[in-house]
Amino acid sequence: MSAVASWRDRLPASLRPYFEREPLAALMLGLSSGFPYAMIGATLTTRLAQDGIDKKSVTAFSLAFLVYNFKFLWAPLVDGFRIPLLGRLGQRVSWLLLAGTLVMLAVGWLGMLDPSDDLMRVAMAAVAVGVAGATYDIVIDAYRIETLRPEQLGVGSGMSQYGWRIGSVAAGSLALYVATLGDWSTAYLLCAAFALPAMLTGLVLGEPARHVVVAVHRGWRQAWQSVVGPLGEFFLRRGAILVLLFVMLHKIGDTLANLTLRLLLNDLGFSNEEIATWDVGVGFIAYLVGIFVGGMLYAGLGVKRSVLVALVLMAASNLSFAWLASVGHSNGLLAFTIGFENFSSGIGGVVVVAYLSALCNLAFTATQFALLSAASSIVGRLLTGTTAGALIESLGYVNFYLVTTLVALPGVFLYLFMLRAGLIDQSLGNAGYAEPPK
Repeated sequence: MSAVASWRDRLPASLRPYFEREPLAALMLGLSSGFPYAMIGATLTTRLAQDGIDKKSVTAFSLAFLVYNFKFLWAPLVDGFRIPLLGRLGQRVSWLLLAGTLVMLAVGWLGMLDPSDDLMRVAMAAVAVGVAGATYDIVIDAYRIETLRPEQLGVGSGMSQYGWRIGSVAAGSLALYVATLGDWSTAYLLCAAFALPAMLTGLVLGEPARHVVVAVHRGWRQAWQSVVGPLGEFFLRRGAILVLLFVMLHKIGDTLANLTLRLLLNDLGFSNEEIATWDVGVGFIAYLVGIFVGGMLYAGLGVKRSVLVALVLMAASNLSFAWLASVGHSNGLLAFTIGFENFSSGIGGVVVVAYLSALCNLAFTATQFALLSAASSIVGRLLTGTTAGALIESLGYVNFYLVTTLVALPGVFLYLFMLRAGLIDQSLGNAGYAEPPK
């Protein structure tokens, strides 16, 4: 232990918090959280586009992400239902093992299907990956928040975002390279192994110390209370409705832009190798830099002002997509566009996730964070799945990305209002405090 402490003490003070046990655990949890998103996001979009599936059908597949937006409906199950036999390992650990196994099975099923033979069955498999991935996210988020100490929420959110990006990029890159050399089925089966880091983390660390045990739900009355209790506790806080509205609005433009990016790259003639190099490679590095800068902003400016900076940057980054669309096939401009967007998203990922984590009550961590994280992109995903393809075909890519910039502005203005009204502090839960606030 002393050797470990001595090694950590040699690091610069700004880096030491990142190498504590809890933030490192958040990194491993993020690895497993990010890869299902890649499997039904950019990777599946590229696969469908290369198989000649039309744009409206491709963008409709983003509706599989809507499962993530309704995960708060079954999050109380993760909070309160004890899994037989596995439950002896602890509430969070047992759910990590179960949900991780379901993700691996669903990803394997999706990989074995051929979109050109049965597109409907592929859609069903994509939804199955969404359900399993959303369930995994519920328990991963709860485990992360309850494992981190209050003062570690910012650093832990950053490490979680590092892990999420590494997991999604590594899985996406592996899938592209394996598909180029072999086939998509093998690619998906290999990527299923990315579910393992979170499962192993749970087995090594065990049940989180800050987990608040809730009563075992027996009967309809207790089951009903397990749903309305967490939601009621949140909505009784001052400004809770505005907070939830902000969470729903702030990522609309970002979600619309990101879920249609691979369509743009395909139509501009970028190859799999170019996409893997610039979109995945440069984006990965820029995102990591953004996460580190986000941690510095969080520490230097505090959560309120750092969130505002992130919102402005994320809105502005959509303009670079419009620039790329107007210029056409340009590796240099693609590198800039991807770099700027991922840098902005990295900053936002740290400070916004830290803010959402601090909104949770430790008695209802899984349910409340599921509600908040699901709300954060539901509007953007719904618009992408129902109208994005048609908008691109009618407006063209340039005007489409200009529209995504405009729809990001209401979230910025609402946050400014909340900031001036003092609602940011008043809406926090006890997860962000060493002691519950008086």
